[in-house]
Amino acid sequence: MADIIQLLPDSVANQIAAGEVVQRPASAVKELMENALDAGAKSIKLIVKDAGKTLIQVIDNGCGMSETDARMSFERHATSKIRKADDLFAIRTMGFRGEALASIAAIAQVELKTKRIGDELGVRIEIEGSELKAQEVCSTPEGTSFSIKNLFYNVPARRNFLKTDSVELRHIIDEFQRVAIPNPEIEFTFHHNNTEIFNLPAGNLKQRLMGVFGNSYNSRLVPVEENTDIVKIKGFVIKPEFSKRTRGEQFFFLNKRFIKNSYLHHAVQSAFEQLLPSDSFASYFLMLDVNPKTIDINIHPTKTEVKFEDEKAIYAFLRSTIKKSLGQFNIAPSLDFDQEAHLYNMPLKPVDGIIKQPTIKVDPTYNPFKTENFSKEKELSNRANWEKMYTRHANNQLEFEIKKEETEQQSISADWDGDLHESAPKITYQLHNKYILSHIKTGFMVIDQQGAHERILYERVMESFEKNKSASQQELFPKTIELNTADFTLVKELQTEINAIGFDISEFGKNTFVIHGIPADTSDCDSVTLLEGLIERYKQNLIELKSNKRENLARAMAHSMAIKSGKYLTQEEMSTIIDELFACKMPYSTPSGKATITTFSLEDLDRRFNK
Repeated sequence: MADIIQLLPDSVANQIAAGEVVQRPASAVKELMENALDAGAKSIKLIVKDAGKTLIQVIDNGCGMSETDARMSFERHATSKIRKADDLFAIRTMGFRGEALASIAAIAQVELKTKRIGDELGVRIEIEGSELKAQEVCSTPEGTSFSIKNLFYNVPARRNFLKTDSVELRHIIDEFQRVAIPNPEIEFTFHHNNTEIFNLPAGNLKQRLMGVFGNSYNSRLVPVEENTDIVKIKGFVIKPEFSKRTRGEQFFFLNKRFIKNSYLHHAVQSAFEQLLPSDSFASYFLMLDVNPKTIDINIHPTKTEVKFEDEKAIYAFLRSTIKKSLGQFNIAPSLDFDQEAHLYNMPLKPVDGIIKQPTIKVDPTYNPFKTENFSKEKELSNRANWEKMYTRHANNQLEFEIKKEETEQQSISADWDGDLHESAPKITYQLHNKYILSHIKTGFMVIDQQGAHERILYERVMESFEKNKSASQQELFPKTIELNTADFTLVKELQTEINAIGFDISEFGKNTFVIHGIPADTSDCDSVTLLEGLIERYKQNLIELKSNKRENLARAMAHSMAIKSGKYLTQEEMSTIIDELFACKMPYSTPSGKATITTFSLEDLDRRFNK
């Protein structure tokens, strides 16, 4: 029998490796920008067309490469950072595996132009599907220009799995931010389809955050800094009043490399204990600097997961440092241990230098037993007693009328012969401002008021999508809302659908929308808060769900507008919710699949009482 195991050709092996390294255009952007950082660039330009499907170009002014190095950079496991295995535990550069360029060249048409500082001429290399097409001397500026054209052109299955341009662009923006934020000393620019998305001049970390997320962050940032032998912590946290209900602005940078770590995220959340609502997340931008020998970054292809040698100590330092910063800037209560015990906050000395003793004025002729004083006090006391007795009588009368009304309503509802699918009963009860209790002929039903309202609103929004029109309440004074670049791109993509459900928004300058109107049923809500809540919930749904754009937006809108647990409802409001719920196509569950109705039969109750 012939042998069946054989070595794969390099081109096939590179395509397989590309599946791990380059999952989407954003992956290629990350690799190229990190290479530019390793080259010592002080200015990095990112140019993208069609969300990276047509073109990804990264231009830097780094050290450049020789002709030999340029050609070798496309070979698998060719790297300038690793010489022996021990070097894996002393890495401070971004890239080190030597797989990125080989993987990218296997699935795209690549052009590389590079020139070392001091050389007269550079080199141009063109590779297509791992095949070298051209290598020649050329005139080019110092540094490197790397162009990726027609990504996945020879792997159509992978290209078909790419999302819409707006979704892929958001992923590119995320990777751009993860590289730009921890390197504020470097100038970054980002253009998409000839439109400038970011222009970030060199500066400090606070200036970089304001450049990425907007000038409004100037008043939201609380500085955090601590130096220890185990870890150096520096960065900012966001004040609790600006916290969000979704994860999106949580950034950990370990030795300037973006990482994800749920354990350290818990340390930050616990530092904000009792300062954040239960459904909100702290926002932070924290730089951790540790000895590379105490971490292992070679456990995941994207290098976003890291193992720490002493994770518990870093957790403790991180939590205490953030709590200290929140106390110092009067965000959380704290004790001033720097003030000595014998120092007291004494008042300033008067201007004239004379300290006057306080005096007490009394009326020496006052007699509490005078007839005049006694009669007035008695009159006031009698009046108070009469008012108290009148109030008690009025309350007793009101209680009697309420009991009488309840008795009449119960006698009416006793003859009601409706079932769960029929109209609402004549009387309902609210339990703990959370559940609605109502009679049915076989017992009673319990309705989750928030879940029921979500179902009603969800079907209402989906119906408005079908009709492509919904009632809108125009704002007397239109409001503007400034968003970060990623959220602005998202709202721009969803603008047609958002307007279809009752909003009336339009672009107004860079990263800004004007809100002219909101859905008619939300006239009591603040328009900016309502739109922000819709955006945050939509982003959360993107993480948790695999639904289409309209369904996702309908769920987000229903969740944002629904009445919440804890809200008191009148009899009329409860009856309306029941009627509208049973008019829905799927009244028995929320859009997320949770039950809205639970029934209890008389037989169940009888068994409980007759045990």
